[in-house]
Amino acid sequence: MFSAQGLGRLAVTVALALPLAVGAQSFGLCERSRDVSAGEQDLILRFTAAVLRELASSGGQAALVSRAGTDLRRFGIRYSHAGVALKDNPEGAWAVRQLYYVCDESRPRLFDQGMAAFLMAGQSGGSTRVSIVTLPEEQERPLRQRVLDKPAALRLLAPRYSANAYAFGLAYQNCNQWVAEMLAAAWDSAAGADPDYGRERAQRWLQSQAYQPTDVQVGSHGLMFVGQWVPLLHVDDHPLEDLYALRMQVSLPDAIERFTRQRAPGAQRVELCLRDRQIVLRRGWVPLGDDCQPSAATDEVTTLD
Repeated sequence: MFSAQGLGRLAVTVALALPLAVGAQSFGLCERSRDVSAGEQDLILRFTAAVLRELASSGGQAALVSRAGTDLRRFGIRYSHAGVALKDNPEGAWAVRQLYYVCDESRPRLFDQGMAAFLMAGQSGGSTRVSIVTLPEEQERPLRQRVLDKPAALRLLAPRYSANAYAFGLAYQNCNQWVAEMLAAAWDSAAGADPDYGRERAQRWLQSQAYQPTDVQVGSHGLMFVGQWVPLLHVDDHPLEDLYALRMQVSLPDAIERFTRQRAPGAQRVELCLRDRQIVLRRGWVPLGDDCQPSAATDEVTTLD
């Protein structure tokens, strides 16, 4: 028989499983890939060209990029996967360096992915979206240097992956948590003098700088008996008080963007959305609506013939 505590943990695990299984699922590695028609590929490639033009016009060398994946809008989550796009990435201009989970090897790795492939995996709710945050040179330069430094980047890669990893725990890591810890390694003034700067130091700095992970609330118990079969989820790293409150503190792209805006007031955000052959571009921190339609006078609209 389960103890009361055991039952509580089981209920929380099941309730949170489906909405938080975003890391591997959104990357398309642990599920059957969706067939993409030639027409869809053409649209994505043209959308990618618009994204690359925006990155090039920023004048920067690196940017935080986030894409949608699994449709999690019912939980208030639009973007599920973040990485760092690098103009001089060895794998190609503006390829995205990111953490991903290798299902065949059952382990996380760092991976450089071209922008088109990155966006191809980000279709959700009938649209393809990307959020781009560019940084002032003061914050961009150390981030670019750290991310391109493979030994430094790998020191912040945990050996075990969990899509719902606790943001201030060392047992597991998700893709967005690696990005958050890379920001710490780039912006913590003490990191440069420490050749062994690791995850514990990075998380202590994030806490000291008031980093707030996404507080994921579960609003429906109907998911309880579904999520228990979803892999890559764990609860043993989360505080008990959070589990009993049916919430988890997880690093997601919105938390990373909020923190970046706090630390770098000069950061600029651009959001692009492709839907029904129309690209809508919005500058600023107010997100586009779910319908992907222009609603502000400054929104830019391009119709793909």
